[in-house]
Amino acid sequence: MNAANDDAAGQEADSAAAKPRVRDRIFDTACELFYRHGIRSVGVDAIASEAGTNKMSFYRSFPSKDELVAEYLREQQREVWEHWDAAIAAHPGNPRRQIEALFEAHLATVEDKECRGCALGNAAVEIADDDDVLSELVRHFKKEVRQRLRKLAHDMGARDPEALGDQLMLLMDGGYFTRLAFPGNSGPIAALMPAVRALIASQLPP
Repeated sequence: MNAANDDAAGQEADSAAAKPRVRDRIFDTACELFYRHGIRSVGVDAIASEAGTNKMSFYRSFPSKDELVAEYLREQQREVWEHWDAAIAAHPGNPRRQIEALFEAHLATVEDKECRGCALGNAAVEIADDDDVLSELVRHFKKEVRQRLRKLAHDMGARDPEALGDQLMLLMDGGYFTRLAFPGNSGPIAALMPAVRALIASQLPP
């Protein structure tokens, strides 16, 4: 009898652990909807409904939609840096190869049919400049991308690492949007890796 009760209790605990918390459901749903449809076009009602909950539960989990958006942007940043670090980790001490690996990984992301561009870049279009918290999150992220690319260029021995870093950043951001404008990976995105390698070569001694 005790064993049966223990088994039943264990099954209930496993079931509770397997079921996402309401807050997690709301957050995961919001992340998907924000990325697919945009931040401003997705309201609290839509998020709550899609998450299988209600507005009361939403506001118990997040004080406001802006708080949820801020958390979404922070999570997107975390995922980007995780992806970035994984791409360059295979080539320690070889910054040139790290840059190439970074853009190879970027290309694979962009070519995925589910890709809708850079989440932070998309947010920059929607967030007003006077929205201090959200706009600062986006600006800080883009500044960090720029600094990281410039550092890789410097470590590689580029003649003008600041210029090379900025050129690479333009390719990175531009890759997202040309891919969206030319479906099926048939447009300028095909020139990404040749352009990266040409820029690198132009900054190194012959």
